[in-house]
Amino acid sequence: MEKGFENRDKPALLAELIPEHAHQSDRKSGCETWSVSFSPDGSYFAWSQGHCLVKLVPWPLSSTLDLGNKCSEHKGSNTKLSRNGINDQERTLDCGHIVWGLAFGACSSSQKKQNFPNNHQGPKFELLRLVLATGLTNGHIKVWEVQTGCILFDLVGHQDVVRHLAFAPNGSLLLVSASRDKTLCVWDLKRDGKQIHVLSGHKQWVYCCSISPDSSMLSSVAGEKSVLLWSMRSYKLIRKLKGHESSVVSCDFSPDGALLATASYDAHVIVWDPYTGESLTKLKHLPLCPALNYTEDFQDGAVRSISFSPEGLYLATVADDRLLRLWALELWTIVDVAPVTNGLCSTFFPHGGIIAAGTRDGHVQFWEAPRILPSLRHLCRKAVRRFLTTYQVMTLPFPKKMKEFLTYRTL
Repeated sequence: MEKGFENRDKPALLAELIPEHAHQSDRKSGCETWSVSFSPDGSYFAWSQGHCLVKLVPWPLSSTLDLGNKCSEHKGSNTKLSRNGINDQERTLDCGHIVWGLAFGACSSSQKKQNFPNNHQGPKFELLRLVLATGLTNGHIKVWEVQTGCILFDLVGHQDVVRHLAFAPNGSLLLVSASRDKTLCVWDLKRDGKQIHVLSGHKQWVYCCSISPDSSMLSSVAGEKSVLLWSMRSYKLIRKLKGHESSVVSCDFSPDGALLATASYDAHVIVWDPYTGESLTKLKHLPLCPALNYTEDFQDGAVRSISFSPEGLYLATVADDRLLRLWALELWTIVDVAPVTNGLCSTFFPHGGIIAAGTRDGHVQFWEAPRILPSLRHLCRKAVRRFLTTYQVMTLPFPKKMKEFLTYRTL
């Protein structure tokens, strides 16, 4: 049993987004929020609200509820927002098929306009031009311009559901898609959405992929017990990570790229060193103490989603026991739990302080996350690890304990 929470208040539910109305084709399947995403600059939020629709919402949600700042007066409130025409920049994208994956990409105004087709009127570029990629159940990927809601590309190449999407963080507009056809595809939006590589190696549906912050490595997980690591330069398999006992369904790199976290239906999270392939720690989702057991007698701990906080000090997990857990990096203990019924996915706000969680009923809940000032030690480690691999750190003329700290061996 997980201990230490008897005297804690549960995190504040800051807001909840609810689909505006039940679709005429409403049915048991098709209404799920399979994916939620914030734009890299934090100016937009997108969620797949079911029935082939994606909602693009300017951030913050409203002038009266500033979720970008933690306000004590909102703690414990259960605010629900219908979002009916509050902002004329809010857009609903009809993708024509059920949406499984979402990913924002961005390019600066210094990049040439001819990178994208000019199939619409109005301003072509701003200081930061945002695009949103949507992975569909028919195997297509539709790419939209966020500021206008116009479709830029319809990428065709997969033979089954596109389950997950990830843009390279370096602004190159390389897009990686993970599909139930057991492959990953790499697309270059600067070359008219050309498919430049297909990665084959999984034997089951590919559930998730994540690209390292320096855009050098790609992690992918499928309905298998192993995790695959690929080079984003040669597109060759680097190594397989083995340690889970059931299907691995979610993965995420830490902000400095020094860690890779994977979540599995075996109710465990493993944190790896992606450079050496070592398992650094293993976190098990155990039943909570009775005071915090919001799930009554439902105790399935299969983990659905995992994500690192933007400063790299926390991990958020969503599991089938109807709980959102927040783990402290340096302690590897749970610091907060929140009741999220039928949770499927989660992500942090890019500037911290908020976690968004999507559910099977098409809702999105925004939970308060800790806002702390990282220690100087952590900031120095983060700066070093953005540029040096584990092997490079180990060659530095530093004391052993310092090397262990820089390589997260002190966890």
